[in-house]
Amino acid sequence: MKTVHEKAYAKLNISLDVGKRREDGFHEMTMVMQSISLADAVTVTLNDTGKVRAKTSLPFIPGDERNLAVKAALCYLEAIGRQGQGALIEIQKAVPVGAGMGGGSSDAAAVLRAMNRLFDHALSTGELEKLSCSVGSDVAFCVAGGTALATGRGEKLEALPALPGCAFVVCKPEFSISTPELFRKLDQMPLRRHPDTAGLTAAIREGQLGQVCRRMYNVFEDVDDRRMRTVADIKSRLLDAGALGAVMTGTGSAVFGVFAPGQALEGVCAPLRREYGFCESAVCVGRLED
Repeated sequence: MKTVHEKAYAKLNISLDVGKRREDGFHEMTMVMQSISLADAVTVTLNDTGKVRAKTSLPFIPGDERNLAVKAALCYLEAIGRQGQGALIEIQKAVPVGAGMGGGSSDAAAVLRAMNRLFDHALSTGELEKLSCSVGSDVAFCVAGGTALATGRGEKLEALPALPGCAFVVCKPEFSISTPELFRKLDQMPLRRHPDTAGLTAAIREGQLGQVCRRMYNVFEDVDDRRMRTVADIKSRLLDAGALGAVMTGTGSAVFGVFAPGQALEGVCAPLRREYGFCESAVCVGRLED
């Protein structure tokens, strides 16, 4: 049996903007995304069972095709003409579920990278990224990682230079927020502002961390939802602790703050962890194909 190990890195939305609803039911998205060092551990082992299944450290996560990691493996096997090949996907979760950090998409991307290694890179990087679009909207970004501007459903990617030196503190309260629910609420309200995406990407290219932090913005924070009060409270706590900027990632509920390099962050994490349940520090991860 052949086995491969991969890390499934979480993603953060440095900014997130939502445009009009498309005919296919998805929305036009404009996002600046960043891979971080917080990661699930993914192991893929080929076997002769004829079935692909997943086993995770969280018992409520399904092990069949409802799991994006299984869907990714099946899509890969179909693409290379190896339908019927069995595989076991083992996932040790570290990225919180329902956080807006792309945990499921990142696991699926790690499986695609692992399968490609197991089959001697049968697909090119471009083919792998194209295949990932059929698995899920964020999977294409998670395959390559790094720093990128994402548009369309999130699958159209433009690589950006690495963020200027910094670290993150990520805090997730105990509740999660339904993505379809937030989109429904957003569709029913006028957006009062949008991120300055052009200014943000220019600041990244110029290496201006302060300018990046001033332009971080997520339109979902404007949704009329009582849980956004907790999001605002966590942001305030991070800023009071010295964060240069703080914002919710994805549709939440995780919030992150950006800190200058060298700051001791466990003293920031510990009280937030006691109050909200999950809080960890992380650093940027560059493009995985570089």
